[in-house]
Amino acid sequence: MKTRFLICSFFLISIFNMKAQENFSVSANVKTEPTDKIKFNETNIGISFNKNIGAKNKITNTLEYSNLKVNYELGSNTAYEQLDQFNQIKNRFGFSHEISNTTKLNFSITPMVNFQSNLNTDDFSLLGSFEVQQQLSSKTFISIGVARTTIFGTPKFMPTLGFNYQINDQSSLLIGFPDSKISYSNNIRNKFSLNNNFNGNFYRLDQQNTLNNNASKVSLSQMTTALEYERNVDKNWLFNFKAGYDFNKKYNLQDNDNHNVYDFNTGNGYVLGVGIKYKQ
Repeated sequence: MKTRFLICSFFLISIFNMKAQENFSVSANVKTEPTDKIKFNETNIGISFNKNIGAKNKITNTLEYSNLKVNYELGSNTAYEQLDQFNQIKNRFGFSHEISNTTKLNFSITPMVNFQSNLNTDDFSLLGSFEVQQQLSSKTFISIGVARTTIFGTPKFMPTLGFNYQINDQSSLLIGFPDSKISYSNNIRNKFSLNNNFNGNFYRLDQQNTLNNNASKVSLSQMTTALEYERNVDKNWLFNFKAGYDFNKKYNLQDNDNHNVYDFNTGNGYVLGVGIKYKQ
């Protein structure tokens, strides 16, 4: 109980500095990802704010909670049916500094806990990123950096790269890793985008000895291509709809050394999502 209190207090520190201001938002999203053998349902809620500090510095903070529910095909994987729910709490703090009119440094740190049901200190992990953003012209800029991320199912250091081009007043293009996107807006209320993302996560298990295979966590990863539509209902409320497909989806049990000890062979599947956001 003491451990859970200390970890939760660590994440809640950021909330005390959140004040009702122009750049404050609250969001909620639900997503379903059915595959041939397993159905994944995820719910996510988040609170974020950003604030300018002087003319050249900006801070952002996002606190999120997500719950992943896993439904197995009836009669299959009966030994693992207790692996039906996972939780994550993470807080991303970002800092941006303008070196010049064309060069910017972006830094972030993301403490998080990924757990099955019982929260303890072993569930704590630390992610982060650092990148340099360089403007090449009025319509083009690139970003190069490195990040400790879980996009392949375990925390790893990875290079990041992005090429951004403003095609016209309605359209923009991002080509990079792990994210690529092309966006189009026909008016101030509607925005369409085609996204391609590498994404993943992991969750530590409560009792590894009950699985009889030295598994200590589950690992998920996939590449998602999706079409998204965002509707700005008024100046405060936005709705988001998402439909796409997961490629190369992996759902594995791993030991403490990140070795796979069991592969669920889920196969690929489509993804559907809907979200709501309030901002002021």
